[in-house]
Amino acid sequence: MPVAKPVMNPPFNIVRVSHVEFAVTDLEASRAFYVDCLGLHVTAESADRIYLRGIEERNHHSIVLVRAEKPVVRTMGFKVASEEDLDRAAFWFDEQGLRAEFVERPHQGRTLNAVDPLGMPIEFYFEMEQTSSMLQKYTHHRGARIQRIDHVNCFTPDVQVSHDFYTAVGFRVTEYTETEDPDPKLWAIWMHRKGNVHDLAFTNGRGPRLHHIGMWTATPLDILHICDVMATSGYLGNMERGPGRHGISNAFFLYVRDPDGHRVELFTSDYLTADPDMEPIRWTLRDPQRQTLWGHPAPRSWFEEGSFFEGTAVVEPVLEAQPIVAR
Repeated sequence: MPVAKPVMNPPFNIVRVSHVEFAVTDLEASRAFYVDCLGLHVTAESADRIYLRGIEERNHHSIVLVRAEKPVVRTMGFKVASEEDLDRAAFWFDEQGLRAEFVERPHQGRTLNAVDPLGMPIEFYFEMEQTSSMLQKYTHHRGARIQRIDHVNCFTPDVQVSHDFYTAVGFRVTEYTETEDPDPKLWAIWMHRKGNVHDLAFTNGRGPRLHHIGMWTATPLDILHICDVMATSGYLGNMERGPGRHGISNAFFLYVRDPDGHRVELFTSDYLTADPDMEPIRWTLRDPQRQTLWGHPAPRSWFEEGSFFEGTAVVEPVLEAQPIVAR
């Protein structure tokens, strides 16, 4: 069985996914997309950097846009439960022979920057500057009325290695996809810390690369509304997949691409996973309801295109198994 039992007392306590930093080539175009179209709120901005958050978020930011020559992902951030957990994390990464160092990050407290076994850049912090929630300031709700960051999904060249590493630091598997071989192999996994379907997911593919960042909306109607907004405001070509309902997670979704091609999922209606004895749900790779409950396959771009992590080499996947792809 490739899915391990959860580690209920991990070496350090990760609370949830927190933020992603995108390098973008046209900051003004990115601002128009994320703020004017999708409706995220600007917490702070300068000539070369914009900090964004959702309606209910009190943390200073969940998306950072940075002006750069190439569109890459600088880092993905996770919040831990205490300052002591940062020290425990630093010790644990050192024991594993993995790079980890404390760095300065604007608007964050002490931050540990690290890499996982496949070279994916991640960072951990405990404190971030706080701001006011926009939850009941309804006159300011626009676009998709995005509430908060929900998850990140990444291409990995070895799903089993990614599963083993993140299980060891406390992530718990909620759903997974296996090949149909006599000796089945992991093709994708969904893992959580905060008690819904996922904070972090991995899909087999050239990697490590970021597949998408998932942003939570309150209702499916918010997603349907943003389809109308994008279709009538010059962003029709940025809509890549959906709207639809996933088989995995049960979530209602829409995938869009920003002006640099970074993929964003607008996401709602998954389910509670807080019980520690919850058994993961197994899917087979060729199940037509795996991708969408309604049986519609994803486009080829969804399986092949993703955002590169800055300074991280990409390698071919160890599995050659292919899912169902739209023609």
